[in-house]
Amino acid sequence: MGYHRNQLVNLLRARPSDPELHGLVNRVELENPTDLSSSAGLLRGVWELRWSSSRQPWLKQTAGLENLQILDPEQGRGCNLLRLRGPFSALGGISVQADLEIADSKRVEVRFRQGGWMGPSLPNRHPLSLMRQVQQSTPAWLDITVLDEQLRICRGNAGTTFALLRRNDLNLLDLLGR
Repeated sequence: MGYHRNQLVNLLRARPSDPELHGLVNRVELENPTDLSSSAGLLRGVWELRWSSSRQPWLKQTAGLENLQILDPEQGRGCNLLRLRGPFSALGGISVQADLEIADSKRVEVRFRQGGWMGPSLPNRHPLSLMRQVQQSTPAWLDITVLDEQLRICRGNAGTTFALLRRNDLNLLDLLGR
């Protein structure tokens, strides 16, 4: 892996609001292009949003919140999960569940199905939830521009760039459901 890629990962961990991140993300994209036809398996996992070009507060990294993206493209599913950090994360969070499909060497198509509050699991029961169907007129998509075991950079259909780091401490099946 290259110098700029390592610099980006370290900055995303230590200072996710650093103004240098935007330029560094663009540089890493140029130096480390991704081809999903050979690396799609790396998408599977739990990813934490560490930086985004969006001005929307729910698409920004925040000290008190985890902004997670759980991807299981082999099963055609994924979800975005916004929840409190630390011990309160067990209370649940805001979840948007989606169907995923790898469209080509860069693009993942996303069809949002339902969203709402996803709560804790009770013994021998499904998690508590208050979910509603999502009305989506056109499919969303993400172009995956950088992908490795630790780092994912993608660009969404609304023009937003995202930089995420893999969370190996979290289990995909625990967050996405079985």
